[in-house]
Amino acid sequence: MPDRYAVWLDRDVLIASGPEAANFLQGQLSQDLQGIGQRQSAWSFVLSPQGKIDALVRVTRLPGDDWLLDTDQGLGDALAQRLNRFKLRTKIDIERVPWRSFGLRGDGAGVPPVEGAVAVVPAWPGIDGVDFIGPDLSVPEGWNVIEGSEDEAARILSGMPRMGAELDDKTIPGETGIVPLTVSFTKGCYTGQELVARVDSRGGNVPRRLRLMRLPAPVVPGTELMLEGGGAAGIVTSVAADPSGGWVALGYTKRGVEVPGTLLATTDAAQVDVAVEELPV
Repeated sequence: MPDRYAVWLDRDVLIASGPEAANFLQGQLSQDLQGIGQRQSAWSFVLSPQGKIDALVRVTRLPGDDWLLDTDQGLGDALAQRLNRFKLRTKIDIERVPWRSFGLRGDGAGVPPVEGAVAVVPAWPGIDGVDFIGPDLSVPEGWNVIEGSEDEAARILSGMPRMGAELDDKTIPGETGIVPLTVSFTKGCYTGQELVARVDSRGGNVPRRLRLMRLPAPVVPGTELMLEGGGAAGIVTSVAADPSGGWVALGYTKRGVEVPGTLLATTDAAQVDVAVEELPV
């Protein structure tokens, strides 16, 4: 993989606009929007009333009363329906827009001018680069474009979960390891807050936690993890080749599994040692 590269990102984009957009979103997102300056962004959960994850979004404040929300591809329509279902008589329009996104990665990626970019936002935590979002984008000259699958290791190494892999409508925020990145405990009420607050008040004690994993050989998502002495310990959810060698993965481990530590994964060919670490987020 080149030291610096461009990659098209699989993101769905929504625009929320109207004089009451900020107040509405403040009551729907786990993040505190009041701390987001113009053209700045933050990560947030959109939760069900029961506190389960409906979506992981990056919310960006645009000029005027507009807000941009980008989320994992394939989730945009469901997210728009979820938000519209709660808006009642609020003066806000929430629309899915057919925009695209690409990222520039690597040392000295910088922020070159990109025509058509409505938002320029930081990439995943710990990743050197930026993402561009807009209706009609083209990658600047001089950048090698790689396939999105080749960039999967960057997401895994950053510790960012993805809907459909690490996250679904049964996942609670406390399991994901990214609550410090996505949740404000000082803002007012928002949908799903009760479960988040209750888990936090109990020291974040949850049945499982998302972890970063390193492997000498690949396994497939869904592979079960076992303790060295026997007994189920967790499951692998995403795997990618590490550009620096070996393989990296995200996966859940059960409560009580020591971290850092080593678990075992069984493939058709062999048994693989899996080094388990805390997320870097």
